[in-house]
Amino acid sequence: MPAYHSVFLDEPNQQVIGNFALLPLRTRTRGPAQQLPPLSDVSDLDIEPSHTSYDPLDEVLSLFRANTFFRNFEIKGPADRVLIYGILFVSEALSKIRAGMGRRDAEKAIMNVALDTNFAIPGDASFPLNQAFEPPKDRNEAEVLRQYLVQMRQELAQRLLSRVYMDGTGQPSKWWLSFQKRKFMGKQL
Repeated sequence: MPAYHSVFLDEPNQQVIGNFALLPLRTRTRGPAQQLPPLSDVSDLDIEPSHTSYDPLDEVLSLFRANTFFRNFEIKGPADRVLIYGILFVSEALSKIRAGMGRRDAEKAIMNVALDTNFAIPGDASFPLNQAFEPPKDRNEAEVLRQYLVQMRQELAQRLLSRVYMDGTGQPSKWWLSFQKRKFMGKQL
C-alpha cells in the first residue's frame, strides 16, 4: 500500500522556493502565506479536502498517523514536501508532550518549539532531509521560506493542541501520544 500524497500537487500557480511550495493557509498568524477564508460551516475536525478552506495543515493532521507508518515516501511534487515538513514538525511537537501533562504546560512547550526562529531550513547543514529538498536561491528566498515555516509551525501547533486535548479531560490523548516516538522516512526531528 503506498503512502498518501498531498491533494495540493495539482494546485495551479504555486509559489515555490527551492522545491518547497508556499501554499495558502487558513491562519490568523502573520506571515507570507496567502490567506484562506476562515471556517464557518464546518469544524477543523470535519473539514473535507473539497472544502474551499481546506489547507495543507488540515492535510498534515489528517494524514499524520497513516503516513508515519511508511519508511519510504515517493515525493511527487512541492506540495508533498509541505506534507513531509508538517509531519516532521508534528512529530517534534508530540515529543514535547508527556503523559499527564496539562494543556497549559503542553501549550508552553509546543509553542516554544513553534516560535523558535533558530531552526534548520532546507539547505542548512542540520536540516534532516536535505537530500529531498533544494535550498533557497538567495538570502531573500531563505528569509521568506523561514517566515512561511514559522507561520506554518505556529498554526500547526495550535491545531495539534486542540486535537490532542479535545476530549475535555485536560489530559493528552493517548491515541496521539502513541505516535510520539515514530519516525517518518527514518527521520525524527
